[in-house]
Amino acid sequence: MNDQTRRTVLAAGAVAVTAATAAPQVFAQNAPAAPPTIPPAAGAPSFFQKGPVKLRYVDTGGSGFPLLLISGGGLNSAISGLRNPFDCFGEFKGEYRCIAVDLRNANTGESTGPLEVDRPWDSHTDDQLAVLDHLGVNKFMAMGFCIGGPFIWNLLKRAPDRVVAAVPAQPVGFRPEMPNVLYDGSKGWATELMKRRPEITAAQIEQYLVNMYKKSDFVFTVTRDFVKNCQTPVLIMPDDIPAHPYAVAMECAMLAPKAEVSMYPWKEPKERIPIAVRQVKSFLKAHQSVA
Repeated sequence: MNDQTRRTVLAAGAVAVTAATAAPQVFAQNAPAAPPTIPPAAGAPSFFQKGPVKLRYVDTGGSGFPLLLISGGGLNSAISGLRNPFDCFGEFKGEYRCIAVDLRNANTGESTGPLEVDRPWDSHTDDQLAVLDHLGVNKFMAMGFCIGGPFIWNLLKRAPDRVVAAVPAQPVGFRPEMPNVLYDGSKGWATELMKRRPEITAAQIEQYLVNMYKKSDFVFTVTRDFVKNCQTPVLIMPDDIPAHPYAVAMECAMLAPKAEVSMYPWKEPKERIPIAVRQVKSFLKAHQSVA
């Protein structure tokens, strides 16, 4: 089966998910901003200043292999979100040095900085790598939920020699039958951000979101050719809601030469989540030992 046929088959499987299935909120980013509470197992947050960017992060420390955790929630991705769909710090901090960063300008976090209109994805990857550099971390593994999927692929592109293995969980991607679902789902984040940051204009927000979500028909940060040639092991955990297309997750799994796939669905019923977490732990442990 050639690549075009694979894409056709996978896309056909997603047609049933139409606008009628869309939840009222595409991401948590449309919800009113909640107090940015840190999961107890994460420990106390710290701050790192990088020029005009101020980043809030947590580092559980210890001698474990570094594991970068990226919360879901779209552009409201923040450390506080790493309790859903399970307590990431509670599950991983016993074995790994868990590190997480509030996304710059997330309304539910405390990281702030310029809105880099022309490089929305890379500006956030800059922040993630800057915190790791600040902590003296070279090699690391990564697990990212939702918007963390494109961030992981961008980390694999930007720092291929540093990422040992990665887990894109319930990743976002382009859904051709709902091409504006991610763009439209970011409007709540935009409204709240402009209330807090009146120097940021609606025109800047518009161009930022266009550059983020309207210039790709795949995973937004890399091409299919990149995924096809990526030699980093990845464990892909598909979802299938409007913002998390099953077809794109599975296309990545079919293209990436060292990809593995979790069971599907893995979040429902909830009794399946511990099984999925065990698979993640086995995957990370296997590749940590290789590293």
